[in-house]
Amino acid sequence: MAIIVSFILLAYRAFISRIIQEKNTRHEAEVLHQKKLVLENIRAQEEERKRIAVMIHDDIGNRLNILSLWLNNLDTKGDALIKKNIYTQMSSLIDAARSISHTLYPVNLESVGLVLYVEELIANLSHKINISLQVMPGYEKKDLFIEVQLYRIIQEFTTNVIRHSTATDVWIYIKDYPQNMAVVISDNGQGFDYEQVKKGMGIKNIESRIKSMNAAHKWKNTFLNKGSRLIIKIPKT
Repeated sequence: MAIIVSFILLAYRAFISRIIQEKNTRHEAEVLHQKKLVLENIRAQEEERKRIAVMIHDDIGNRLNILSLWLNNLDTKGDALIKKNIYTQMSSLIDAARSISHTLYPVNLESVGLVLYVEELIANLSHKINISLQVMPGYEKKDLFIEVQLYRIIQEFTTNVIRHSTATDVWIYIKDYPQNMAVVISDNGQGFDYEQVKKGMGIKNIESRIKSMNAAHKWKNTFLNKGSRLIIKIPKT
């Protein structure tokens, strides 16, 4: 009888163990499937953004530049004021086209790299907020997809800070490690409780891009509950 009971218990444990294992396998497969969907969705969005941005940058932008050159040589019969007003409007259109192109997709990032592109972003936002970038020695250029996502995250983070925070400073830290790459973005605003705050599109966009890189992240408060910090660790493949 004892042998039979022992056999039944062993069989039951094996049965339960198999069910748990199958459940875990299904869960892992579902998580992997969701990550794949997120990645495919973001890649598709980036391709469409790139197509539109390149069209604006290369086609519309170039046409506006040509019109600007023609206008500069146009004989306006001495009416300098009309010529000046038209030229001013044309310059504004060129700047707007360039701005829209950069917002849609960082067209020149592939050629200049992440660091220089972030430095350009910092220069463009210098009249709104102080941003400092620290890239530790040994940083190596990454896959274009990774660099685009990181640029988008930095862009989204700083935009949210400017719109919703009282921060005056943002710090960006980038460092390569043997197994991963670390990116830390901080500000000195009022901060927020991640568990309590309503997740807006800004945070959702950031976290979707982090998932698309198969990276880990953590939100933290800084400066005695003032300010926020985003820590991202991207595995090297």
